[in-house]
Amino acid sequence: MADFRQKPTITPCQSGRVSTSPTAPDLDFDTFYRALSARDRRFDGQFFVTVHTTGIYCRPSCPARTPLPANVSFVPTAAAAQTRGFRACRRCAPDAVPGSPRWNANADLGARAMRLITDGVVERDGVDGLAAALGYSPRHLTRALNDELGAGPLALARAHRATNARILIQRTTMPMADVAFAAGFSSVRQFNDTIREIFGLTPTRLRALRGNGATDPDAHAEGGVISLRLPYREPFDASWPATLLGAHAVDSMEEFTGDPAGDWTFTRVLTLPHGHALVRISPGSGPERHGNYLRADLSHLDTRDLGAAVSRLRRLLDLDADAAAAEDVLRRDPRLAPLIDAGPGIRLPGSPDPAEALIRTMMGQQISVRAARHHVGALVSALGETTGWTDGPGRAFPTATAIAENGRSVLRGPRARVDAIVAAASKIAENSVELHQGVAASELRARLLTLRGVGAWTAEYVTMVVTGDPDTLLHHDLVVRHAANDLGIDLTATQEWAPWRSYASMHLWRHRLGQQLGTVA
Repeated sequence: MADFRQKPTITPCQSGRVSTSPTAPDLDFDTFYRALSARDRRFDGQFFVTVHTTGIYCRPSCPARTPLPANVSFVPTAAAAQTRGFRACRRCAPDAVPGSPRWNANADLGARAMRLITDGVVERDGVDGLAAALGYSPRHLTRALNDELGAGPLALARAHRATNARILIQRTTMPMADVAFAAGFSSVRQFNDTIREIFGLTPTRLRALRGNGATDPDAHAEGGVISLRLPYREPFDASWPATLLGAHAVDSMEEFTGDPAGDWTFTRVLTLPHGHALVRISPGSGPERHGNYLRADLSHLDTRDLGAAVSRLRRLLDLDADAAAAEDVLRRDPRLAPLIDAGPGIRLPGSPDPAEALIRTMMGQQISVRAARHHVGALVSALGETTGWTDGPGRAFPTATAIAENGRSVLRGPRARVDAIVAAASKIAENSVELHQGVAASELRARLLTLRGVGAWTAEYVTMVVTGDPDTLLHHDLVVRHAANDLGIDLTATQEWAPWRSYASMHLWRHRLGQQLGTVA
């Protein structure tokens, strides 16, 4: 069973801080303990601390007194701690943390499995479905995850269900039986036993604690809206995702209001396994803006989709990234250092739907952002399912089947591009091309390049958006190339930026766009 006494993934950087890297060598126990002693919130979710004398597990930033080294071990997942019999600390709520950046930074089996587990694949399709999506037998998958993450797929999914249950218990007034089935448990008894085992409390007692300091005191469910906090690691530049979301917002499906540099709200229709939901995301206002989280209000949500919704929103905004680790490496290049200093904490663009990401990217090839918005908006208006809501955007992005069957009558532009988009939608609808976040970045890029009309730029960008791969250099992107030319950078000689070239691409992108807007010198 995995134990970070033997296989830590945190490395000390030259500045004396501790930083993470997906290519870090194995290090000693003392490195993790120093990170624990520092109570650095940036490491919450990257590893968990099990305390043998108390039988609890904590996040690294837990405000409780630091236990003695002889009394602790470090594990990579909450499920690994739970499998060993540890219960969650009530003071620091270790499940309410950003996800591990490993799930995006690594292409190994464990990371790819976790991307799908957090999306609820095990609850919907079972371990067999998870194994099939990853291309392994259930037996091999279970053995590999136990070795790598300290728990098998059922235990990892159980930990995910427990987190979803805690959110519903403490953010809603739903009856406990409804919470049990909404969170993915097969019976109320299983739900009760799991909550008692993991949190050391009955579900009723756990709900009674929602007003104390251990949870989000202002989170709530009111009028059918579940209001949540989406935590992230500092640094985080909220203006960058707001700029991208605002620039690409599509009428009738998405809406952006406010100022990217100040208060803003992004609203969109999410398509989830059991139906559509409406989400409003904002950085909060007043003291909330400095709370290491974004606010998300979910309405019209089938509560069985809560976990999938949260997972997809986190991917949309790249909230599980370790931007500081990326920027520690990129700052070593003196040409990038000023760009990073001008915008620390920018994140990668993401998408809640891989098929949508591919179709929208193909529609945006070789045209302006404004034109792409117009064309995508026309597609959504013509083929997107109407939700019937009156409190926000009311259409979902069309299904691949709808585009395959009717796309030629709606899509405009060169015939070759229309044919390519319809052909790609047909392959997605037929399940003849695997397009999901559990595919390794290199494999997904290769699959995309087999599609008609998909070139290197489209394949690279969609791979980055779908998988969150941190090392995709957008060297075919015109804006990135112009920015590199401005700074005298040869994009064919950037190996020293690895494994964070996606973030370098974003800094170059922001630099060039900022120049055009007159905001970057």
